[in-house]
Amino acid sequence: MSATGERFERAVAIMKKLRAPGGCPWDREQTFDSIKPFTLEETYEVLEAIDNRDWEELPGELGDLLLQVLFYSEMAEEQGTFSIDDVLDRLSRKLVDRHPHVFGDTKAETSADVKRNWEALKAEERKKQSQKTAGQTESNALTTAEAVPTSILAGISSSMPSVLEAHKLSSRAAQVGFDWPHVEGLFAKLGEETAELREHLQEFPAPGPRPEGRGIAGSGRQIISEDLHSRLEEELGDLFFVLVNISRYLAVDPESALRKTNRKFRRRFQWMERRLHENGTALEGASMDELESLWQEAKQQERQS
Repeated sequence: MSATGERFERAVAIMKKLRAPGGCPWDREQTFDSIKPFTLEETYEVLEAIDNRDWEELPGELGDLLLQVLFYSEMAEEQGTFSIDDVLDRLSRKLVDRHPHVFGDTKAETSADVKRNWEALKAEERKKQSQKTAGQTESNALTTAEAVPTSILAGISSSMPSVLEAHKLSSRAAQVGFDWPHVEGLFAKLGEETAELREHLQEFPAPGPRPEGRGIAGSGRQIISEDLHSRLEEELGDLFFVLVNISRYLAVDPESALRKTNRKFRRRFQWMERRLHENGTALEGASMDELESLWQEAKQQERQS
């Protein structure tokens, strides 16, 4: 066994011992559902390390993410569903099957060729899954030909972050030509959705939408009808969806783009806080004009650094 194989086997053995009688009480209590939040958290910590180019921290974060795979696999083996070997076998088969230009006779000279082959293979997999489902409904007098074909959107989880789900949904639809022919069409759609939102805002009680916080009488949420709230929510969702499509069209990861903007906002806002503290001014006591001036100064500082 290679050194890498030995290390992997050791990690599997450690996980098995943690879950065994006499192991860790906390690890033994965990279930598939209780571990899910940690899986999401560890995924984002991997992304954070990559965004920060923190190569020293990234191996540890990737190890934490791998732990989630080992945890699920060990729990599955305990209930007789599958094991880590099944996970690895499935992964190896998928890698080989989806890279016929490496392990087979298919030709792919460019990454675009690879992507087209990849999508064709996934489409074939969905077709096989549809036929399998149809076979399982035979007791209901449905034949394969009569069965409803699997949706092209099948396999896109509705439990993933909504921005990622929107990106995957629109990407999958674009594979069959359901897409804007030019990016200008997307900007026109963005304007259309913005206009629809502004139209609904005309029904907003006077003096109009205000952010919660200081300077507002009662400093609470403004009361609007459930119907208006529902329509505003729908229009905002449409706006987000168009923005995600623009990012897809420009080959920009929307989650990464927003995450970087969040980091930028945090960095600039905390710079403002430090300046106010140095001047002996509380954040809550600063005027909007003063905050705006500091914000512009923070932006200028970043451009010069």
